[in-house]
Amino acid sequence: MLCKKLLLSFLLTLLVATPVAAEALKIGLNYPQTGRYKDQGLQQRLGAFLAVDEINKAGGIMGREVELVIRNTSGDPKKGAKNTAELIDREGVQMLFGGVSSAVAIASGRAARDRNRIYFGTLTYSNATTGAAGHSHMFREPYNAWMTAKVLSQYLKTQHSGDEYFYITADYTWGWSVEKSVRKFTNTNDTEAHQGVKTPFPRALITDFRHALEQAEQSGAKVLMMVLFGDDMVRALNVAYEMGLTKKMQVVVPNLTLGMARQVGPTIMEGIVGGSPWVWSVPYQYDYARGKEFVEAFSSRYEMRPSTAAASAYSIVYQYKNAVERAGTTDTRQIIRELEGHRYTFLKDEQYWRAFDHQNIQTVYVVRIKPRNQIMEDEYSADYFEIIDSMPGDEAAQTREEWEARRKEAGQPLTL
Repeated sequence: MLCKKLLLSFLLTLLVATPVAAEALKIGLNYPQTGRYKDQGLQQRLGAFLAVDEINKAGGIMGREVELVIRNTSGDPKKGAKNTAELIDREGVQMLFGGVSSAVAIASGRAARDRNRIYFGTLTYSNATTGAAGHSHMFREPYNAWMTAKVLSQYLKTQHSGDEYFYITADYTWGWSVEKSVRKFTNTNDTEAHQGVKTPFPRALITDFRHALEQAEQSGAKVLMMVLFGDDMVRALNVAYEMGLTKKMQVVVPNLTLGMARQVGPTIMEGIVGGSPWVWSVPYQYDYARGKEFVEAFSSRYEMRPSTAAASAYSIVYQYKNAVERAGTTDTRQIIRELEGHRYTFLKDEQYWRAFDHQNIQTVYVVRIKPRNQIMEDEYSADYFEIIDSMPGDEAAQTREEWEARRKEAGQPLTL
């Protein structure tokens, strides 16, 4: 009997002394693994996993290991919203991020709001994401169409003043948003002088792009504004090159990413101009130490350079971590308060989450694709971008008055 009592006492002591592992902190990544934006989706996944691994090696978030739970949106808004609901209701994720199509991000963000979770837009450029469709639980990490148009117009007005433009635009919310913004800031609202055509989304065919490009050629325009993204831009640009248009017109791709440039290749891409919130050469050109650390860690791990999408996903995970640690809790309402107005320096110069619309305010860039020989000099044959112009975030972003005007037009309240 004495031996049994001693054994029981020993076992109880062990139970008290043995630390109980904290429950994992789950975050959900909702991105396209398939479809026309799959390359941008893959980059998000790679950036997110790198951030999670680094954070876990450093002790997690408030002592809790971070677990990344992923879902495939296939670029479908309904599927994005369904995934979001399942990630919260079944998996118990505390925060979600992702998106490439703005329609997917908007639908997913609404599903997150309905379940009191934050949704960070990782690659969503439509003004509506933090504008007409914005709400308290949506935070957008990259720039938007308005900011893209502002920085591009600054450059184009000096280089192509008086030239005619032709617009080829993906027929959905992002495309409409970008074209409207670029027309506004480049003074090309006259659609008779500066013509354009819409291409189907998400099922445009090569014949759709060829027909649009034939109209562009016939217009005699000097600037070809290709408001296309992902595989659509890749396919259209290949056709434009075959037709000789890249030599006749200045091709502008408003939202230009490394993945898209890499898919098209350096020969066809040379001289093309676009906008970007970040490219991997920025930290080296402006000497941002933390940005260089990220590029080198990503390049070493994956044997490729990171794109804007990878940087966005990586930054979001760290921003969430820091907000949780400042708040001392994962409570959504308190995290929102911690994010609003928060300023930080991470992969580039100072950025902040603007309180009234949850848009991330940051420096934006105009880039031009370098000649092939310069691109290939990089260890990973990926030195595509020459930074040719930039604009501070506060100058590029909508003012509060401009934002409120858009909200009124959409019948939305003037606060989130």
